[in-house]
Amino acid sequence: MTSDIDRTAGPKGSPSAGPEAIKAIPVRHYGRYVTAVIAIAILVAIIYAFSQGKINWHAVPDYFFDHRILTGVYKTLLLTVLSMLIGIVGGIILAVMRLSKNPVTSSIAWFYIWFFRGTPVLVQLFLWFNLGLVFEYVNLGPIYKNYWSDFMTPLLTALLGLGLNEAAYMAEICRAGLLAVDEGQSEAAHALGMSYGKTLRRIVIPQAMRVIVPPTGNEVINMLKTTSLVAAVQYPELFRYAQDIGQNSGAPVEMYFLAAAWYLIMTSVLSVGQYYIERYYARGSSRALPPTPLQKVRANLLSLGRPKGGTA
Repeated sequence: MTSDIDRTAGPKGSPSAGPEAIKAIPVRHYGRYVTAVIAIAILVAIIYAFSQGKINWHAVPDYFFDHRILTGVYKTLLLTVLSMLIGIVGGIILAVMRLSKNPVTSSIAWFYIWFFRGTPVLVQLFLWFNLGLVFEYVNLGPIYKNYWSDFMTPLLTALLGLGLNEAAYMAEICRAGLLAVDEGQSEAAHALGMSYGKTLRRIVIPQAMRVIVPPTGNEVINMLKTTSLVAAVQYPELFRYAQDIGQNSGAPVEMYFLAAAWYLIMTSVLSVGQYYIERYYARGSSRALPPTPLQKVRANLLSLGRPKGGTA
C-alpha cells in the first residue's frame, strides 16, 4: 500500500522539482527621492542667489597665497597650539584637583571651571586686555615689575583668554575620561605592587584616552576657529589680515570667503589627524579597527568591477 506522498510523487527515477525562486521586489523609498529633489533645488537656489551678487571671485585666488595671508595662517596655527597646550596642561591639573578628596583644592577647581565656562570667551579677552585701566603696574615684588601695557601684549592677552578658558573644558573632559576607567583595575595594579604613577601611565591613561581623545580633537578644531576672536584685542592672525586686505583692496566680502576657505582647509587637515589618533587608541577596544579613508576608497573602487550578488 503506497502512501499519499508516493501517489503525489512523479515517476521513479525522475528528479524532484526544486523550490520556486523567490521574486524579491525592492521597496520603493519615494521619500528619499522627494528629499533629494528638494535639497538639490535649495542648493541651486543658493548658488543662483550668490551668482546675482557683485562679487569679485577673482580676488580670492589673487590673494590666496599672499604673504600676509600665509603669515596669518601661521599665527593662527601657532596660537591654536599654544592655547591648547595651556588648556590641556591646565585641564589635567584641574581634573586631578577636582577628583581630590581635599575639599579646598576640589572647591577651587570647581569655582575655576564654573567661572570660565560660564562667561563668554570674548568677554574674557576684553577683560584681560583692559585690566591696564585699573592696574598701572604689574608688581610681583623682586621678581618682576613693569607697566601693565608693556606686560599685557596682544599675544599674551590672546593666550590667557583662550588658554585659561580652554582649561575649564579640558578639565571636565579629562575628569570624565579618568572616571570611565573601572576602579578595580587600579586596585589590581596596586595589589601587584605597581606605584600610583606607573598605574596611571600603564593602566588608567591608555584606557582613558579612548574617552578623552574624541572630544579633545573637537576642542582643537573649535580652538582653531575661536582664534578669530583675538582680532578684537589687536592680535594679527588670519581673520585680522583678511580684514585689513579687504579694507585696502575694496573687496571685504571676498576676503571673508578667502579666510573661510583657509579655515576649512586647516580644520579638514585636523579632522584627518583626529581620525587616525582615535583609530590608534581604539586598539583593543574593538575586534577590527575602522578602515582608513584610503582603505575605504580602495574598497569602493574594487567593488565597482564586481557583479551584484556574487564575486567577479
